Amino acid sequence: MDFGVLLPTGAAQWDAGDDPRDLLDLGREAESLGFVSLFVNDSLISPRIEALTMLAALAPATATVTLGTGALLPFLRRPLPLAQSLASIDLLSGGRLAVAVGAGFPGRFGRPLYALSEVPWARRFARLDETVALWRALWAGGRSFDGEFFRYAEIPPATPPFRAGGPPVWLGGATPAALDRAGRLYDGWLPYPPAPADYAAGLARVHEAATGAGRDGDAITAALFVTVLIGDDAGDARRAMDRYALATYGMPLEDLEKIQAVVTGPADDVRAALGRYVEAGARHLVVRLGALGLAAQRDQLRRVARLLSGRL
Repeated sequence: MDFGVLLPTGAAQWDAGDDPRDLLDLGREAESLGFVSLFVNDSLISPRIEALTMLAALAPATATVTLGTGALLPFLRRPLPLAQSLASIDLLSGGRLAVAVGAGFPGRFGRPLYALSEVPWARRFARLDETVALWRALWAGGRSFDGEFFRYAEIPPATPPFRAGGPPVWLGGATPAALDRAGRLYDGWLPYPPAPADYAAGLARVHEAATGAGRDGDAITAALFVTVLIGDDAGDARRAMDRYALATYGMPLEDLEKIQAVVTGPADDVRAALGRYVEAGARHLVVRLGALGLAAQRDQLRRVARLLSGRL
C-alpha cells in the first residue's frame, strides 16, 4: 500500500493569516511522516497556487516523494509547452513525477473552463487521449505528430524527461468510457467513487479493458482520491467536514458524499472505512485533508499519519 496527501493549494482551504509558502513545509513534513506522494489540484485562474508551479517548487524541497497532479486539466494549456513543463519537472525531481489527468465535468467545474480556455467542449475525451499520445511521442524523442486535433510536421528538439518515455500518466474519472480508456491507454487510475463497491466494480472493468488491449491490468496503478477528516467525536467531525465541503464546493457534506469518497469520524471508524477501499483493490490512497486553515491541515496530516502507520 502507498499513501499520499493532497496539499491544500486553494485559498478556500486557507485561514486569513496563512502564508502559502508554508505549503512547502507541509510537504516536507508529509514526506518525513512517511507519505510517499504529494498531489496538487489544477484549475484555471481560481485563487490557488498553479499546479505545475507548486510541483516545481516541491521538486528541490523534497527528496523521495512522488509529485503528482490530481488531476491536471490539459485543455487549459497548449500541449507542446505543457509537455515541456512536465518533462522539466520530471527532470528536476529526478523522475518523481506522476501525471493524473482529466477532461473536466459538466457544471461549474467543467464546461465554463473550456469556454475560458477557448477549447471546444465536444469530443473532449478524444482530445485528452490525443494530448497524452502527443506528450509520449515527444518524450520518446519524436519530431513530428499527425493526429486528429494536433498536427506538427516538424517539432524542434524538446527537453527530455528524467525517465525514458516520460512520467506515468494516470486517468481520473469513473464513467464506463473512462474505465475502458484507463485500461487501454493509461498507467494508472485515480477516481473518487463514493462507495467501495463502486471502486471494486470500476477496477474490474479497468482490468478487463487492459486484458482486451493485451496489457497487464495489475501493472496499472490502482489509486483512490479520498477526503478524510479525523475527529474525536463523530458529530463534531461531520460538522467540520460540512464546513469544508461548503467552503470548497459550495455544497453541504450530504451532497458531496453522494458523488465523492468522503470518510470522517473517530480514527477507528476512518481506518475501517479506508480499509474497505483497500479490500476493493485500491493500492495508492491519495488523501485530501478535510480541514480549513494550514494549522488544522497540519494537525490532520499528523492524525492521518498515525492512523496509517499501521498500514490498515
